Amino acid sequence: MEMRTNKVSFIDSHAHLDFTDYGSDLDIILERADRSGVSKIITVGTTLMGSKSSLGLANKYPFIFATAGVHPHEAGDVTEETYNGIKELLPSEKVVAVGEVGLDYHYEYSPRDVQKEVFRRFIAMAREAHLPLVVHTREAESDTMEILRSEKAKETGGVIHCFSGTPEMAMDCIKLGFYISIPGIVTFKKATNIHEVVRKVPIEKMLIETDSPYLAPVPYRGKRNEPSYVVKVAEKIAELKGLSVEDVARITTMNSEKLFRIGALEKAEIAYKIRDSLYLNITNRCTNECPFCPKNRDFVVKGHYLEIERDPDFTEIVSAIGDPSPYKEIVFCGFGEPLLRLDAVKEVASWLKGKGAKVRINTDGLANVIYKRNILPELEGLVDAISVSLNADTPELYNKVCHPPFEGAYDAVKDFIKEAARFIPNVTASVVGIPNLDIEKCRKIAEEELGAHFRLRPLNEVG
Repeated sequence: MEMRTNKVSFIDSHAHLDFTDYGSDLDIILERADRSGVSKIITVGTTLMGSKSSLGLANKYPFIFATAGVHPHEAGDVTEETYNGIKELLPSEKVVAVGEVGLDYHYEYSPRDVQKEVFRRFIAMAREAHLPLVVHTREAESDTMEILRSEKAKETGGVIHCFSGTPEMAMDCIKLGFYISIPGIVTFKKATNIHEVVRKVPIEKMLIETDSPYLAPVPYRGKRNEPSYVVKVAEKIAELKGLSVEDVARITTMNSEKLFRIGALEKAEIAYKIRDSLYLNITNRCTNECPFCPKNRDFVVKGHYLEIERDPDFTEIVSAIGDPSPYKEIVFCGFGEPLLRLDAVKEVASWLKGKGAKVRINTDGLANVIYKRNILPELEGLVDAISVSLNADTPELYNKVCHPPFEGAYDAVKDFIKEAARFIPNVTASVVGIPNLDIEKCRKIAEEELGAHFRLRPLNEVG
């Protein structure tokens, strides 16, 4: 069978399809996964034999990929023959990671010192093969982190599968280049620690998994798990993060494709949906050079790739929009300053208003200086809301955090915000929560001095 392409696509980043729990009904299970929108599955090796079986499944089904490794439960049985056998599997194009490897002190089926030595050997193997790691850790967090650091696992990156640690540990793992994978446990009512992790960890660093045949999510808890149930994981994450299921599917799919290198080449988007709004990415050019801008790391926002080769024209923009009626609002906000393309903004906004759409602009507030005139009257009747990046409480701090190309930029931004209220119904002054910023002073400036709404935007969280 071949998996069909669904509008909403999920990747089950960790399953054990080689286990005997599936037996003769594996094709039926895979068909259910297909109907649920699961486009790819990573089947994870836990022994040498299991790694070979996983690769066999990956070679049989184009939408299945395999890993090769030995679970810490089996570490006591690892021999040089085992290492050599795993190493022979790694060159296959369908093997996408080394794992499942790590430490498990809950059952301690293998002695701790043996687990540590085997873990170190597999990290070295992953570094040599230039493959990411799939890491298992249970009640062994301190030793796991020490080994990942000392063995330079940052060179490979990977994923901490079935994450059960604290938000602080999750952020430490992310700093080491690892993703956090969320299993069906997140749907359990009493799994408050995992709920907290999901709320605090950027979704750009999350994967979703089933760990099939184990840990079936609600409402299947206690039954045999399977890849189609990964949708329930996505639904719970969407609830906890305030996103749509489509957002979670798109973002975690891109994350898995990036980590395991199993995705198509990224194509830049002009119009991109987050929740129930549509955003327009009409330029990557900016007035300022803010060091905290996420595009300094990459050009991905909530699973959308935004690095365009050139500025799109009116026809390309409206074609990318299509029918604007399903959206709560259309927002000029890509990875650039939209008002550097004032004429395009006015032309597209006029078209959108003719379609009955709500229009918002996110801007740095420097357009009047750029154009050497007050451009706000030109937006009257075309724009329903405007959000302006204030980002500081003094000119000195603004210059430090935004790097504007001319003097007097901070006062120009404040003047723009105050003037905007004359022509645009809803005006917001926003700041990014950078360290040492006086948030309450910024709020007072926005609300009392400038007569605008105030919004605090989280650092390192876009969209």
